[in-house]
Amino acid sequence: MPSSSLSNATAMDSMYGWQIGIYDFTRKYYLLGRDTLINELEPPPSGTVLEIGCGTGRNLIQAAKKYPTARFYGLDVSQVMLDEARASILKSGLADRIHLALGDAGSLNTEALFGLKKVDRIFCSYTLSMIPQWTDVLAHALQSLEKNGVLSIVDFGAMNEMPKWIKFVLSTWLKTFSVFARPDLESVLKNLAEPSKFDVDFKSRFRGYAYYAKAKRH
Repeated sequence: MPSSSLSNATAMDSMYGWQIGIYDFTRKYYLLGRDTLINELEPPPSGTVLEIGCGTGRNLIQAAKKYPTARFYGLDVSQVMLDEARASILKSGLADRIHLALGDAGSLNTEALFGLKKVDRIFCSYTLSMIPQWTDVLAHALQSLEKNGVLSIVDFGAMNEMPKWIKFVLSTWLKTFSVFARPDLESVLKNLAEPSKFDVDFKSRFRGYAYYAKAKRH
C-alpha cells in the first residue's frame, strides 16, 4: 500500500484495537441507517456484494443472512478489524460466503483482491468520513460496478438541521476518532457519477445527522 495508506492503517489499528470488544455494541446507538441500507441492497440471485471498510464484519454478516444466495466480500485497511471480522464470520457459520481482504479502498482493484472484474453491489457504511482519500474511493467504486450495479452509502451528514450546540458537540466528539463529515458528498458523487451515466438519489436523514445515497447506472 502507498505510504499514506499505511499511515492510515496504522492509525486505525491503534485507534480501534482497544475497542474491539465493545465496538459493535456501542456503534449501534449512533451509526444510524445501516440496517436500512442492508435491507435495500437487493442483490441479484447469486450476485456479488462488496463492503468498503467492513470493520468487524457486522454488516456483512447481517447482509449474508438476509440474502442467502449472494456472495459477499469485505475490504478494510485495518488488520485488527479484519482479524475480528474473520472470527465473527467463522462463528456465524458464513465463512464460505464472506471473503475478506486487507487493502486500500482509494486504489480499489476487485480483480486483484477477490478475482472479480466487477461486482453487483458496493456499499459504504460510515466509512467515507474516516478515509482521507474518500473521493478516490467513490471513483474506484463506481468503476468497479457491473452494468446494473448500485453503490449505496450511509454516513454522517452536515447536521445543519440540528441545534448549533448539538452539532458542535457531535462534531467535536467525532473528530476525536478522526471522523469528519463530508458536506460536499452529494456534489462530488454526482460529478463522478454523471460521466458513467449513473443516477444519484441523495437524502438527508435524522435532521441532517446522516446522508443516505444511491448511485445506479441508468
